[in-house]
Amino acid sequence: MAKRPSTPSELREAVERTVQATVGSAERQRDRTQGAIDDIAGTVDNLRRGAEASLARGRRALDDARPASHEDIRELRAEVRRIGRRLDEIEERLPAKRSGLPAKRSGSTAKRSGSTAKKSGSSAARRKPPSS
Repeated sequence: MAKRPSTPSELREAVERTVQATVGSAERQRDRTQGAIDDIAGTVDNLRRGAEASLARGRRALDDARPASHEDIRELRAEVRRIGRRLDEIEERLPAKRSGLPAKRSGSTAKRSGSTAKKSGSSAARRKPPSS
């Protein structure tokens, strides 16, 4: 007949089995908890990125909707002047037309770099003929 273990050793084995079962359960619970935390962190990151993108779109919409500032208009005028000078340079390099007119129009730079309120066209065409 097999010798029966003593009560203290039976108790020790039972405690060890319980501890092992608890440790395994705790590890599984820790893994599940870590997975849930990772999912939450990913969701928060996605929400944050979405909010940042929405804020950027809103800022762009506000910038597009606001009227031009004095500085914006000044920069645009300077750019128009630069483009006018470049156009004059290009026109100077073009060959003269067969009609005998010079390649460059006289005073074209002055017309372009003047006030932006001026309309295109010759001033003679806008003048009224003298009244008799």
